[in-house]
Amino acid sequence: MLLYHYYEKENGPLRSISELTDEAAEKVLQKIRKEKADCFLAKRPDDYVQKRRRFEAILRSEFLKAGGLIERETPHYFVVEECPFFLKWYRDPAWITIDTAELDLRTVSFTYGDSHPTFSGNVKDGKEYRNRLYTYDEILGIIEKYGLPQIWNPDFRYGPECYVEVQIWSDRGLVKWL
Repeated sequence: MLLYHYYEKENGPLRSISELTDEAAEKVLQKIRKEKADCFLAKRPDDYVQKRRRFEAILRSEFLKAGGLIERETPHYFVVEECPFFLKWYRDPAWITIDTAELDLRTVSFTYGDSHPTFSGNVKDGKEYRNRLYTYDEILGIIEKYGLPQIWNPDFRYGPECYVEVQIWSDRGLVKWL
């Protein structure tokens, strides 16, 4: 399975506001809103950093319950397979790919859709993948059952999911990009 990580070319890959203090993260978001107002990232809500930290705590807790191996405080985010939706997120998008065969799968978790709406409690459609985090073997079954959201829901017409989010809780396998 190929995993994609999209990013703003000038910033480089695998940089995360989650690794910053709240104050520094807010400054980064303000800079994006000011200098790149036309980008999707500039439209994040004012309480985005607090929500992100809350959802990452849920992801961490759920992954530990599933027997996952966590080697870093916050995950690196990828998506399963190519997802053109992310080209809208950045002014000058770039991406890296990695095959799951290059990773220790004990350090990789998945949500079917973005983790924020998945765990927000705001989506109440009863779908089995809401409020769920998956291991590699589990997500294979979900993808087989439902397909890749970027194929059947590229414009959010059928719900908030338009990709399978990947959380990599280790730097191993990613060193050449760090």
